[in-house]
Amino acid sequence: MTLRQKLDVWLDQTWVTNMVMAVIVFNAVILGLETSPEIMATAGPLIVTLDTVCLGFFIAELLLKIFARGGRFFKSGWNLFDFAIVTAALIPGSQTMSVLRALRILRVLRVISVAPRLRRVVEGFVTALPGMASVFLLMAIIFYIGAVIATKLFAASFPDWFGSLPLSGYTLFQIMTLESWSMGIVRPVMEVYPYAWAFFVPFIMITTFAVVNLLVGLIVNSMQDAHQEEAGAVTDAYRDEVLTRLIAIEKRLGEKADK
Repeated sequence: MTLRQKLDVWLDQTWVTNMVMAVIVFNAVILGLETSPEIMATAGPLIVTLDTVCLGFFIAELLLKIFARGGRFFKSGWNLFDFAIVTAALIPGSQTMSVLRALRILRVLRVISVAPRLRRVVEGFVTALPGMASVFLLMAIIFYIGAVIATKLFAASFPDWFGSLPLSGYTLFQIMTLESWSMGIVRPVMEVYPYAWAFFVPFIMITTFAVVNLLVGLIVNSMQDAHQEEAGAVTDAYRDEVLTRLIAIEKRLGEKADK
């Protein structure tokens, strides 16, 4: 076994993975402490040093993986994800470039690539994206129709909420989320237009209780499919291992019988 192969096996060991996850969580805590002026005034240099050490650890881990796996490293989507996260953390930033400095918190997302259960959740979500696109298109059509109707009906009396298509769309989005929809928007509108409930109630029933739940169902179904595929892969691997052992046993018995 070559050095690269040994290093590849070592990187996949459970205790190594757990150590990487522990450093990720520790670094997340450090980045959170950096947001406190009081803590930075007391232990700022120490926190910055620990943050730099964590970044150095991530860079070293990434270089070891690239060395051990060579071109195979860039064929894995999760490896590319880790590479992008660490690269974003290396972008230089100053106090006047707070957005670039804030990118360092993206390192916490590496927990997704390390934890198998989180990976399964993300893979299920990504698998559901094609179906979700159709649902989002349906939602956009419903919102467009609703915004046109609401603007036509309520713009004269409530220009701040329904004065234009964008304003009506945003107000309808607030209503869909059920955030202060009744006392904040619908009841004031009904004081001027008593039959406005005939528009708002069906809109809520269609968007909040039908389309949104359809999105949730798509995601849950995709996660179940991903879990079943993973379970099937494990079962196939176990079956192949058992068959290999049976063939080896049969071969040994045949050799003993020949003797």
